[in-house]
Amino acid sequence: MDFLKETDRGGIDIRHAIDEQPDSNGFYFHIHDRCELFYFISGNAQYLVEGSVYPLEHDSLLIMLPGEAHCTRFLSAEQYERYAVNFPLSLFDSFDPERRLMKPFTDRPLGHRNHYYIPGIKDTLSELAYFEGDDYSRTLLFTTKLAGVMDMLGKQSSHNPTAEPTISEQLVWYVNDMLCEEITVERLAEHFFLSASQFTRLFKEATGAAPWAYITAKRLVRARELLQSGESAKRAAEVCGFNDYSVFYKAYVKHFGEKPSAFAKDAII
Repeated sequence: MDFLKETDRGGIDIRHAIDEQPDSNGFYFHIHDRCELFYFISGNAQYLVEGSVYPLEHDSLLIMLPGEAHCTRFLSAEQYERYAVNFPLSLFDSFDPERRLMKPFTDRPLGHRNHYYIPGIKDTLSELAYFEGDDYSRTLLFTTKLAGVMDMLGKQSSHNPTAEPTISEQLVWYVNDMLCEEITVERLAEHFFLSASQFTRLFKEATGAAPWAYITAKRLVRARELLQSGESAKRAAEVCGFNDYSVFYKAYVKHFGEKPSAFAKDAII
């Protein structure tokens, strides 16, 4: 990465980044436990979100719900510049407890209606990324500016209809339906009358990730949500399909950089 400006306070993280010659190997699929606004400035790339492929053009804005897998697919090594903002789904709960502002995130199928165009948003994101005030002023600025962006997203959502799901999207949706069950790639493939290798190839093309890497990351994010709600680490692991707690523990620490006990009650250490 040739340039990075990042600020993370109070659960709100904003990044302005530039890669002069981006390498696809450095942009693997990932999943956040917070909402994301992704604003594209320059480059030659596509954005994969849960089986949907979105062409990136100047002023493209993509939104991802917590747990919604995404990655960048580069078509050539041109300068890649973007902003990304991550924030909790509960950001506006103090004045919007029904979460009406969050409907563009929550009122849609997985991997659909992620792509928007919002005029003037670059100036808003730049103001947020480079703001130097105190924490109180920063929180106030972020909340009011992001609420305005969410209001604009809500007004555009009806102009971004849901298309019929492709085979790639059907693969992704089925995996999510079966996420916490005892599954194998072979069993998933059989459901679509595919071989395991065919399923793996189609799934990786759709998501940027091999099936088992995707399943593990999704399970971990879901387990983290349970931990944050007060569930024990042992129970969260079981519910999310981890039959071996030590496997869950190691994967969780590797993925999030902290122990499950950071949230859980009565966790096994």
